[in-house]
Amino acid sequence: MAVLAAHDLRKFYGGEEVVAGVNFGIASGECFGLLGPNGAGKTTTLRLCLGLTDPDGGSVELMQRPVPGEARPARARVGVVPQMDNLDPDFTVSENLLVYGRYFGLSERAIRERIPELLGFAGLTARARSRIQTLSGGMKRRLTLARALINDPDLLFMDEPTTGLDPQARHLIWERLKQLLAGGKTIVLTTHFMEEAERLCARLAIMDRGRFITEGSPRELILRHIEPHVIEVHGDGVAHWADGDAVRLASRLEKSGDTVFCYAADPAPLLASLANQGELRYLHRPANLEDVFLKLTGRELRD
Repeated sequence: MAVLAAHDLRKFYGGEEVVAGVNFGIASGECFGLLGPNGAGKTTTLRLCLGLTDPDGGSVELMQRPVPGEARPARARVGVVPQMDNLDPDFTVSENLLVYGRYFGLSERAIRERIPELLGFAGLTARARSRIQTLSGGMKRRLTLARALINDPDLLFMDEPTTGLDPQARHLIWERLKQLLAGGKTIVLTTHFMEEAERLCARLAIMDRGRFITEGSPRELILRHIEPHVIEVHGDGVAHWADGDAVRLASRLEKSGDTVFCYAADPAPLLASLANQGELRYLHRPANLEDVFLKLTGRELRD
């Protein structure tokens, strides 16, 4: 049974259709990723699904309730980790959890009983009485995750949960999300980190200009859209080599700045050619989700 379903979902802003007929369903217990460049419509889609923005067309069912009509009771079973931390700087770590829990109608006693478990989950037990201003970025992000769990939700919306974090903090968040999935929670995740999506998502969609342009598991999308081998080449003379051997030997080429990306089913001829090009440096690696993302949405910068 789907815990979240969208049917022909549409939204216009200033005459521009920013969500253009989106359809998807998310099953209980899965992690569904929503990827896309800036301005693709991801955050608007999440707001429509939560009933925070009214659609101009289509329908949403959240926790088997129609949205926005029954958004409030539906959201009682949902947790949200927003793109930007919005913790209250006037309260301590524990007080932030206490105040937030009251928004769900939980009793003070019930919240206080839950706080130690949540602080332990977030690795913040020793910081229970700390002010928000004294926390690192990683601590604030973990507290925001703990806060989203105060009502023991069935479904978590996570909008770029690890942006701005160092690798250690990012890996800790990933481990916590895996624990939640193992415990039966459902997660909707938006992220710009392709590794994050590959690690966590059972299924994902890539969105651009308001539309889903592909959908499937990370492995399915890589097999469907990209040759299995990628060779990144740069150095003096790379343009000359690309116009010669690379064009002849690669299945597909992409140029970005001073780097040439060669895609191939059989990398051996390309590697043999590069062995005779001492001035060129290269990296041979398997195709990944970032290759899919860049092929489908382009390498140009989005603002």
